[in-house]
Amino acid sequence: MEFPQDDLELLQLDKECTTLEPPLPEEEDSLDPRVRDALAVYTDDWLVIQRKYQRYSTTYSPQNSERQRERQRGLVKQTFELDEAAATERQDDQDDAKRRSVSLDETPRGSWASSIFDLKNSSPDALLPSVLERAAAEDMDRRNTEARLQGRHSDLLGLYPPPDEDEAVERCSVPEVPKEHCGQRIMVKCLSLKFEIEIEPIFGTLALYDVKEKKKISENFYFDLNSDQMKGLLKTHTPHTAISTLARSAIFSITYPSADIFLVIKLEKVLQQGDIGECCEPYMVMKESDSTKHKEKLDKLRLQAEQSCSRLGCFRMPFAWTAIHLLNIVSSVGGLDRSDPDSDSERKGHGTWNERKKKGFERMSVGDDMCNFATFRPATLTVTNFFKQEGDRLSDEDLYKYLADMRRPSSVLRRLRPVTAQLKIDISPAPDLPHYCLSPELLHVKPYPDLRVRPTKEVQEFPARYVYTPHTTYRNLLYVYPQTLNFSSRQGSVRNIAVKVQFMAAEDPSQALPVIFGKSSCAEFMNEAYTPVIYHNKSPEFYEEMKMKIPANLTDNHHLLFTFYHISCQPKQNTPLETPVGYTWIPLMQHGRLRTGSFSLPVSVEKPPPSYSVLTPDVQLPGMKWVDNHKGVFNVEVTAASSVHTQDPHLDKFFTLVYVLEEYSFPFRLKDVIITEANMEGELKASMAALRGALLDTCVRFLHQLLNKLIQLIVYPPVIAGQIVNLGRAAFETMALLVNQMHKNLEGIQDQHGRNNLLVSYIHYCFRLPTAEPTIPPTGPQSYEMPMQYATLSRATARPSSLHLSRSKSISNSNPDLASTPVSPDEEVQRIIGNKANDRGCNRMSAYLDSVALFSVPTRQIIKKLLHEELALQWVVSTSTVREAALQQAWFFFQLMTKSMTHHLFLTSKLDIPRRQRFPDRFVDDIAALVCAISADIASRHQKDVELVERLNSSLAFFLNDLLSLVDRGFVFNLIRSYHKQIANKLHTAQNPSSLNALRMDFTRIVCSHEHYVVLNLPCSTLSPPASPSPSTSSTTSQSSAFSSMVQDQGVATMFELSVPFRQQHFLSGLLLSELSLILDPEGEGVFFLHKKAICAIHSLLCSHDADSRYSDPQVRAHIAQLYLPLLPIVMETLHQLHDFLDSSPARARHASAHADDADPDGSNTISQSVAMAIAGSPLPSYVCLYKAGRQSSSLSAECSRTLLVCFLWVLKNADAALLERWVSDLSVLQINRLLDLLHLCLSCFEYKGKKSLERINSLTFKKSQDMKARLEEAILGTIGARQEMVRRCRGMLYESISVSPYGSQENVRWRKNVTHWRQNTDRVDKTKAEVEQESVVDGNLATEASLIVLDTLEIVVKTVVASELKESVLGGVLRVLLHSMAGNQSALFLQHCFITQRALVFKFPEMLFEEDTELCADLCLRLLRHCSSSVGSVRSHASASLYLLMRQNFEIGNNFARVKMQVTMSLSSLVGTSQNFNEEHLRRSLKTILTYAEEDLELRDTPFPEQVQDLVFNLHMILTDTVKMKEHQQDPEMLIDLMYRIAKGYQNSPDLRLTWLQNMAGKHSERGNHAEAAHCLVHSAALVAEYLNMLEDCRYLPIGCVTFQNISSNVLEESAVSDDVLSPEEEGICAGKYFSESGLVGLLEQAAASFNMAAMYEAINEVYKILLPIHEANRDFKKLATVHGKLQDAFNKVYNQRMFGTYFRVGFYGCRFGDLDEQEFVYKEPSITKLAEISHRLEEFYSEKFGDEVVEIIKDSSPVDRTKLDPNKAYLQITYVEPYFDTYELKERITYFDKNYNLRTFMYCTPFTLDGRAHGDLHDQYKRKTTLTTSHAFPYIKTRINVMHKEEIILVPMEVAIEDMQKKTQELAFATNQDPPDSKMLQMVLQGSVGTTVNQGPLEVAQVFLSDIPNDPKLFRHHNKLRLCFKDFTKRCEDALRKNKALIGPDQKEYHRELERNYNKLKEALGPLINRKIPQLYRTLPAQTTNSYSRSSLRRVDC
Repeated sequence: MEFPQDDLELLQLDKECTTLEPPLPEEEDSLDPRVRDALAVYTDDWLVIQRKYQRYSTTYSPQNSERQRERQRGLVKQTFELDEAAATERQDDQDDAKRRSVSLDETPRGSWASSIFDLKNSSPDALLPSVLERAAAEDMDRRNTEARLQGRHSDLLGLYPPPDEDEAVERCSVPEVPKEHCGQRIMVKCLSLKFEIEIEPIFGTLALYDVKEKKKISENFYFDLNSDQMKGLLKTHTPHTAISTLARSAIFSITYPSADIFLVIKLEKVLQQGDIGECCEPYMVMKESDSTKHKEKLDKLRLQAEQSCSRLGCFRMPFAWTAIHLLNIVSSVGGLDRSDPDSDSERKGHGTWNERKKKGFERMSVGDDMCNFATFRPATLTVTNFFKQEGDRLSDEDLYKYLADMRRPSSVLRRLRPVTAQLKIDISPAPDLPHYCLSPELLHVKPYPDLRVRPTKEVQEFPARYVYTPHTTYRNLLYVYPQTLNFSSRQGSVRNIAVKVQFMAAEDPSQALPVIFGKSSCAEFMNEAYTPVIYHNKSPEFYEEMKMKIPANLTDNHHLLFTFYHISCQPKQNTPLETPVGYTWIPLMQHGRLRTGSFSLPVSVEKPPPSYSVLTPDVQLPGMKWVDNHKGVFNVEVTAASSVHTQDPHLDKFFTLVYVLEEYSFPFRLKDVIITEANMEGELKASMAALRGALLDTCVRFLHQLLNKLIQLIVYPPVIAGQIVNLGRAAFETMALLVNQMHKNLEGIQDQHGRNNLLVSYIHYCFRLPTAEPTIPPTGPQSYEMPMQYATLSRATARPSSLHLSRSKSISNSNPDLASTPVSPDEEVQRIIGNKANDRGCNRMSAYLDSVALFSVPTRQIIKKLLHEELALQWVVSTSTVREAALQQAWFFFQLMTKSMTHHLFLTSKLDIPRRQRFPDRFVDDIAALVCAISADIASRHQKDVELVERLNSSLAFFLNDLLSLVDRGFVFNLIRSYHKQIANKLHTAQNPSSLNALRMDFTRIVCSHEHYVVLNLPCSTLSPPASPSPSTSSTTSQSSAFSSMVQDQGVATMFELSVPFRQQHFLSGLLLSELSLILDPEGEGVFFLHKKAICAIHSLLCSHDADSRYSDPQVRAHIAQLYLPLLPIVMETLHQLHDFLDSSPARARHASAHADDADPDGSNTISQSVAMAIAGSPLPSYVCLYKAGRQSSSLSAECSRTLLVCFLWVLKNADAALLERWVSDLSVLQINRLLDLLHLCLSCFEYKGKKSLERINSLTFKKSQDMKARLEEAILGTIGARQEMVRRCRGMLYESISVSPYGSQENVRWRKNVTHWRQNTDRVDKTKAEVEQESVVDGNLATEASLIVLDTLEIVVKTVVASELKESVLGGVLRVLLHSMAGNQSALFLQHCFITQRALVFKFPEMLFEEDTELCADLCLRLLRHCSSSVGSVRSHASASLYLLMRQNFEIGNNFARVKMQVTMSLSSLVGTSQNFNEEHLRRSLKTILTYAEEDLELRDTPFPEQVQDLVFNLHMILTDTVKMKEHQQDPEMLIDLMYRIAKGYQNSPDLRLTWLQNMAGKHSERGNHAEAAHCLVHSAALVAEYLNMLEDCRYLPIGCVTFQNISSNVLEESAVSDDVLSPEEEGICAGKYFSESGLVGLLEQAAASFNMAAMYEAINEVYKILLPIHEANRDFKKLATVHGKLQDAFNKVYNQRMFGTYFRVGFYGCRFGDLDEQEFVYKEPSITKLAEISHRLEEFYSEKFGDEVVEIIKDSSPVDRTKLDPNKAYLQITYVEPYFDTYELKERITYFDKNYNLRTFMYCTPFTLDGRAHGDLHDQYKRKTTLTTSHAFPYIKTRINVMHKEEIILVPMEVAIEDMQKKTQELAFATNQDPPDSKMLQMVLQGSVGTTVNQGPLEVAQVFLSDIPNDPKLFRHHNKLRLCFKDFTKRCEDALRKNKALIGPDQKEYHRELERNYNKLKEALGPLINRKIPQLYRTLPAQTTNSYSRSSLRRVDC
């Protein structure tokens, strides 16, 4: 663990050359200095200096998910019952379909005999060896610890999701190697060109044009598709054809794809007589099919063509052109799809026109984003239409007009007659590495397997806009574009004009250089080129492009020569073929610049005179004749694609001056200035200042040369006239401004730290200290040696050498250029020598010789400065704008200094000397001053310049991180300390301290990301007070001691807290932990995002230790863990702020939901919570409640808490166990309990969630909300700069590949509009099966390891507790944590160790379980039983062993194990009732195992113990048998509850168990949302408890038993104790449960109230509280009383809310398939507003699934069922809607809606029928049957269906039915009339139904049927009369209603009302006679006996 010797390495990396031949100029010697310099930049190797071990730092090797996955390979899959169960469940589902229902009989539960028989014949699990042996506690512990440590996973954090990438401020990626720019590349292959007639060769050109930018964006590509026969015509003119000119395919690069790019194809032919139109005519007229017709004509044409070719073969003429709109090809918007009717199978378009006729051009204005030329479907086009060239419209301007016009639907070109031809071309995305490719310079691009193959050409791109990429290869090309010529005033025959262009090295004609690139089918290079000829045109336009190579040694004599010829097309006597008619030229070099641009040149009539080439034609030379009076008549444009010539005046001037200086070629003429020694310095400085005016694009392209030159000027200050010129400051300023300008303008290419990628690459790869010394200027007669020597040191004199750190502030305003000028050389030398002496020989400007090893020392001394020293000095003394610019881009200068320092150490072989002596003190002082000043800037400007400060902060941190590898570590620690001080001072006054905190946190994190972080912290040394404030360990003399020095000087305590010794010894980790503890301080300003930052920093470091192969040894890990020991107390302090993972754990939150809504704010819900938990089978003992009650609001998010806890566990895992023991033994009881609480939380936090949940949730969700919260907070607090956000975005886009944690990298969604939500999901949703599988393996291992660490720690606690006297208070806590761990989903591996620990604990402290706390014993029994039913064999074995030993221990203590017996029985009942996937088969085996242990246990064979065990086991077996049945009805909720009800009834004599089963039922009801039933179960439970409490003691304020509860429900009385002689509560183990106490009763009642509240039965709450209030009053618990009254108030207020209670149905079961349900009738209570269809569908579906589809049938009507008519093989269901029925007297009591829906026992339904069997008939045939049902208990009850025990039917005759109908109508009318507020709509509806004429079977018809005749049967007289009175009432009500309606209507309804009145009057008229007819008999006095009410005609049938 020492600093390695070989930490730094210097690598020379070869530059990759993309071509077979290196791109170098052909000339070897006399290179232009520009070319020389450029070549040096382009050919030097990369010089990379790197730290060898940096790969271990988090800076370059992130702990991302990829690496994490690597580390997780080969994990062992842990066995989890959860996953096993899920797998068997799937199996069961399949089996279930085969099973059939078993009847549920009321017989007593199975006989003993059969049960025992079953058990005895079953087989046990394997017995554990040595369980029954007794061993000493120490041996046992030793064995257990050894076993636990076997096969453990070494790196805990490798199992945890990797640290959040967004917090990784230290992350840097290795910069990209600089390479040439390349756009999106498309490949164009020319396949064939066919015309209707083939008479002559045709030549083609391709180029890309951007219409919008009006720019040609590629050079020309020339192709020749002529047949050999046609080519033969030109043999004489091209004797040699180079293979490079035969290319037919080209690769175009497009940097800025847009919808405006066209591929333009131009065709030319050999010059012939006649204008273009004439020459095109045959092509437009003749068809191939007519060739026989025109045979003579064709032959004539061929002959003409042959003549032209032989005579004019080297001249061309324009012929035709066309264009392809690229967007149509690359996007489907333009349509070209296979289905396009226009295109044939090959996806051909016909020309550019037909392509788009149908779709029209209106869709062409597509945004550029549509244009992706990198990926599209390759297309083969057949272009059929060409346009003939117009002689007067050949310029590019005209072309752009045409192209723009082409995109319009009504194009002018459409109307032109086309030249028909067929050009077939292929367009496709270019492959990445195409074979056989030539670069634009015709070099062979790799791979080029065979030089004889026809090549593809890469076409040089001219990007439409600027491209910011530095040149990295040599390119030097010139393009000449003749544009127009005006010879209209030139006399003589000048009509067919050709321009010949030559590149001349001098004036002699032989000096024409062969540098012009050939076109197609010709030589590779030519020394002349001609423009095409336009027939008979005196002022032609040209479109020609001539491409040339620029020689590497340009002189002032190189020039372009243009010669103009008249070509005679007709062969005439004595007329030469070409007559020269003019000359002009362009000199290429002037004043050191390449001349490019547009020129308008005069043309001379005669040959120019000698030595013309150095002048321009603009100069009026004597005796020369010029065309048109020396006016500019020839326009030409010259451009260069050069990585040598900058073509920027400012850059050119600077470089030229530097070259003048280097070559010392004074005097030099620069435009109008003559440069001499005198003005050189001024001019050079001016040119450096003027660089900011240069085009940024050019500066970037020549970035490497520019920076190299500036650095050269700093390192080797030039000597002018014997005087050293100090350019340091000027160069520093220029650099600072240049770098800043790049940053501002090139925002897109920055990394996340705001560093420009181009500059980062420059420093990393290109920058090196210049070692080639400049040539020494010539010395005149006097020697400059002496002055040179002393001038080197001249600046040292301005600063006394004694200044050290203390004067760092005073320097900043001293200007190095104003050094005190010495009076005479002697004086100065004296001063220097004096200085030298007291400067310990380490002089400031160190004019040392270059390393002797590397370079021979020249005879003459050259001044050399050290770049890093100069930069530091210049920076410290810089002011105003320069200082600001340097601060803006501090990173650049820091990195430059770092590389310079390192390179310097290599060059001078100083790496082996102690760090303190590596650099001179002055430089070290400058660094200190600089860091100090920058820290001050950060502190003072963090509010104003958020973005700048963020960048500055990280740059400074990276610099110090780098320095840790180079200089003395103590010095760097002092710098860090001074930074911390500055920030701390500012923190007190800052308005927004959190942003300063965040900066400091980031700073610390970056510094700590050093790869030798561990060594820097001196992990092995002891905490003795160190000698110096921060011990410095140089790379050679390290103070770190060996491992043996683990001696404790000041007790363990200081190692575990952030004590002064700790922080001095472990400086960096001390900083980090102090930071964390400050941020987590609940009083402090710990904003959420700060928590995350701090925790993430620790996590990231620990992760890197885990992944670091250097630290894999456990001893080393223990030393590293020492650096983090204070983390333990820090996390313990934050216990209350941690996220509460207990709530979310699904296994335990089962019942809690019932009270979640009703939790008291003041923590009074703790009881109900714990009651709930205990029912669901998890102890939630009081200490957890305390822990929850004390929680603070500044809590950490779930994610932060989880990460903090995993770090906490890491320290516990890796720290030395002995050390931990000593620490725990020093803790107070309170602290130990807090530690236990933390361990408890860890278990919940890392609990395994199961494969299923992984499949279900997308892991993103967990993090999303947290992160959004943080982002929002940051945005609100303004703590995050816009830049960081911007950077974050860039990083998101550039670094997509570095995927982040399993949560995906999408946290910053809010800002990245392009990847909002769909993105996160596409990332992760569909995880493959393998991924889920792997994730669950990792998750399982993490859970296991975390739990095992907790177990290890518990063992440590137990060990220390035994030694001290703290037992009682702590052991309970330990056991609780242990129990909690058993309760979760744990792996089999962990459970084995857990049970071993539990057995050891019970063995050591039996009294803890059996004497004090009942609950622990109960919980332990429950846990053990649960695991006894595990599907995993090993878990069962251990659980059975534990359970057996528990009984044995209990027996040995008191010779009777009633307590365990009782607890086990209750636990089993509880388990059976609540556990979903409980397996009785497994439990049976465990019971058998326990029996076997009892039989094997020799020691206790003669005691009653084995028999008692047998008893217990058989009893348990009985309970099990019941549960088997329950298992079968798992899917049938009603049946299940019936069964549970029955089991509970079976325990009438065992109150504890009955209570358990009632609780189980409550749980089941809550799960299904039946809150009323759940409440009743709880009320029954409370009544049961009250009964027994009453038997125990007579307490005034407690309820006297069930009787007290009957107001809540009449059903409760069944809980009254059966008889006192059955049970006496005093008996051991009876009523011992925690509920049989006052607090238990209170808890149950509160829960009942909560459930009633959820059921909206507010009135019942009141009754519950009536029982509770006296108890609280007696206890004077006013807080509770206040709460209760508050709840009552809420309840009473809610009474008026709209409520809906249940809906009731009668369900009859018929058919022997139903077993004991056959012929049973039930009333089912369903949720409110359940429709008949819903319940019948549910039941039908359920039973169909059970019995099969064909079997189940629903009886549709509700008439009585005739069994004889039913099919015996089918199961019939009859379902009828029923309504609660109340007698008249009852209605007086039941007034409110609640009254009418509570305590219901009687229900009614009606069935209409007619005597002939139909349901409905005419009025006089319609009968009705009314059925009332009475149930055995009142609803709501503890179950949702209750048996019908009594049924009664009444039959109404037709007239009675009519009476009921009329009464109903009358009631409706009355209701509508008297409604308040009145509702006119409803009133009109009812009226319309009553008096409307069309009402079928309406009132009138009823009256006519029943009232027109007096009935014959005297029995019906009364009914007749009653109906008559009904009608009277009815008409009266109609009248009232009409009156009311009249009052309500508006004028618009008047007519409607009149209509109603008319109808009413008609009705009244019709009814009049019928109503008034009385039956005389009724008004006679009747004999007395007929008054018997039973003699009414209704028939009554009663069945009981």
